[in-house]
Amino acid sequence: MWLLKTKKGPEYQTEDCPVIDKQVVASGYCRVALHAPVIARKVDPGQFVQIFMPPEHRDHMLPRPFSIFGANRKNGELVILLEIKGRGTDLLAGTGPGSSWKLLGPLGTGFPALSPASLLVAGGMGIAPLAFLAASAAVPCTLIYGARTAGQLICPQSDLNRPGLSLLETTEDGSRGEKGTAVDLLSRLIADAGTVFACGPRPMLAAVNNLCRRAGIEAWVSVEERMACGVGACLGCAVATGSGYKRACRDGPVFRAEEVILDG
Repeated sequence: MWLLKTKKGPEYQTEDCPVIDKQVVASGYCRVALHAPVIARKVDPGQFVQIFMPPEHRDHMLPRPFSIFGANRKNGELVILLEIKGRGTDLLAGTGPGSSWKLLGPLGTGFPALSPASLLVAGGMGIAPLAFLAASAAVPCTLIYGARTAGQLICPQSDLNRPGLSLLETTEDGSRGEKGTAVDLLSRLIADAGTVFACGPRPMLAAVNNLCRRAGIEAWVSVEERMACGVGACLGCAVATGSGYKRACRDGPVFRAEEVILDG
């Protein structure tokens, strides 16, 4: 285990984390629980980790960034939602209890604390950081969770079952929850919203930002960008903002929505 100190933000480090449990939650998606007591104790909702490939593949493949889906500071459990999209994620999904993953984290800037009447808007895999945020909240909140079809609402219901959390699901084809998009539902609820927090595809974030701007409501977004190093050295995850380019991995991935150029 080694430690790095940054000029801003918390210390982050590598940790060898045994896989505790792996569940297939939908076709092409896994929920993986790891024993990561050091990272789990430090991580805040909205931060992420870099996961290194198994040793036999590490020399040829870069680590992969993953949002934190859940963390238990007491027992040291860290939970990741894994979408199998290519060779790297396929290799990770092929491991299970008895194996160990090397993680670097916690990385990035997380969400601010929820305020009363907060609305959380998740599209697809954007559910991961927002489920963690909702589970950590000290106040009641509403989570809008949208996808194209029911099979892409991959978050287990048991992970969204906590007092004070109101879950509203939407699918574009109407196969589960309300028919329509998460943004459609947000547009109907925004008049009574406090702060809005969102994570999902870039077009969704742009639409959320436009709605919140017109309503005069503060919004925060977590951007989904390709990352290589995860610590701000390679500049490969630059995000355009009103004050120039910023690094998603160090200055984000959470930004004020009005700060980021989302529809450019």
